[in-house]
Amino acid sequence: MAENLTSASWVECRVEDDSDVLYLTGVWRLANVAAIAGRLRELGLHARTRFVLDGSKLETLDTAAGFILLRHLADVGCTQAMVSARGFDARYQRLLELVHERMTTPPSAAHSGHQGLLQRVGATVLAVVRMLKMHVDFVGVVTLELLSLVRRPGRFRTKETVSQFEAVCIDAVPIVALVNFLIGVVIAYVLGVQAQRYGATLFVADGIALGICRELSPILSSVLVAGRSGAAFTAQIGTMKVEDEIDAISTLGLSPIQVLVIPRLVALMVALPLLVFVGDAAGIAGGLLVGNWQLDIAPQVFMDRVHAALELRHFVIGIAKAPVFAVVVAIIACGMGLQVSRDARSLGQNTTSTVVQCIVWVIILDAAFAVAFQRMRI
Repeated sequence: MAENLTSASWVECRVEDDSDVLYLTGVWRLANVAAIAGRLRELGLHARTRFVLDGSKLETLDTAAGFILLRHLADVGCTQAMVSARGFDARYQRLLELVHERMTTPPSAAHSGHQGLLQRVGATVLAVVRMLKMHVDFVGVVTLELLSLVRRPGRFRTKETVSQFEAVCIDAVPIVALVNFLIGVVIAYVLGVQAQRYGATLFVADGIALGICRELSPILSSVLVAGRSGAAFTAQIGTMKVEDEIDAISTLGLSPIQVLVIPRLVALMVALPLLVFVGDAAGIAGGLLVGNWQLDIAPQVFMDRVHAALELRHFVIGIAKAPVFAVVVAIIACGMGLQVSRDARSLGQNTTSTVVQCIVWVIILDAAFAVAFQRMRI
């Protein structure tokens, strides 16, 4: 045993068994922090394989003095694995552990400076471009996994798909029916008030049939699914990402895309057309109710007008939009779930972003369909 410094105050350093042993002595409190820091600098410590903190001669210790000690050790290159403690009172041992825990906590995000209009527009454009690139890449990955399932259909997870179908479709029927029913009531009432001025209340049935089946039911059902199931997909997959469950799936030799994404995608593609059909029926029922109570249109007459105005092509167009919307919602929701970083804040942000993106893309695609069908005179 060799003593490096014979006259030590606050801390004494000795070399024992190829380890630097720091004997802490005296009163380690805030009032003495400057002297303690100066003494630590005088020792001229350098990173070694192992440091031992000995608290057997320590009288008192507070967080300020503990912070000075641990920060000095960190500054000379010591890691947590290189430092051990012995001889400390249980209270001071817990205090050092608390100080180290607070020192290793990531700092909160710094307050960002004010950006001008041009900077914000540019940053938003770049963020949108990155997001679009991420979605395109994810579509490619999912496509390759689908082709792999075509070659090996036995890998398709039927039970998971059925479970997701129940959550996406069956559990969503009441809310989809209710919302479309109320929309049918509102539209029939608004149209009826205007049509009564011209004695054309009978044509309210035409507007309800075409508007609900071709446009409103697909959009409303997709928006509800985006807010309900899309957000759930992102939250479920994101939570699995945070808890390392996705890494565990990969470790088992399974594809996270085949286990998590494809069952949800297939379930949503099957479920959304059914939900749109439910919305069609509920919306027409709402219009029929208002027509009977407010506009004096008999139910049989109302349904006759619906059959006359609602050609098969309008109904098919509304149903055909649903799988496309379903693919968009599933891709965005699952992709954003897999992009979650390992913190709760990212999970909340991605879940919110999923709902917003899905709603925006559903409306954009519906507008594109409307223009395309108009040009094709469908």
